Amino acid sequence: MPSINSARVLILATDGYERSELRVPYDKLKAAGAKVEIASLEKRPIKSWDQKDWGDSIDVDLTVSDARIDSYDALVIPGGQINPDLLRKEKSAVKLVKDFVDSGKPVAAICHGPWLLVEAGALKGRDATSYESIRTDLVNAGANWQDSEVVTDQGIVTSRSPADLDAFVSKIVEEIEEGKHERRRAA
Repeated sequence: MPSINSARVLILATDGYERSELRVPYDKLKAAGAKVEIASLEKRPIKSWDQKDWGDSIDVDLTVSDARIDSYDALVIPGGQINPDLLRKEKSAVKLVKDFVDSGKPVAAICHGPWLLVEAGALKGRDATSYESIRTDLVNAGANWQDSEVVTDQGIVTSRSPADLDAFVSKIVEEIEEGKHERRRAA
């Protein structure tokens, strides 16, 4: 069981990530001592979506194809409508999510981020939440959708929106410190 101050966390994102949903976990996990890196489709800065318009950018540490799950203790997927929609069309990004889920390591997705969990086949028979507008997508994928600020099922952490970020990050830290989860395959 890794302590948060020695943990390595990978954030999977591309252009159009909801600014707060990447920056808050990134900053808070780093402040707690974790090493946090960002993987994207290309190794170039990615641009945020900040509420109603494009926001600032953040540097990318590595490409999805260079990411190795053995190098990390957890995966975080920020939302926004654009970011997960672009990523779920990329086989390499979906495979990375699936590999993390299969490894038993904590996987956390917020807002529209659970779309990647749907694409990875990770939610059937599991409790989860998301932004309200994609509730039907999760239900159709077999999730037991709940309207809660944070829902955890065997180390898979989901939250609804930026309003839930404090609970989301706290649960990520807790799940990392619990270590790997013996996870049943999605039903």
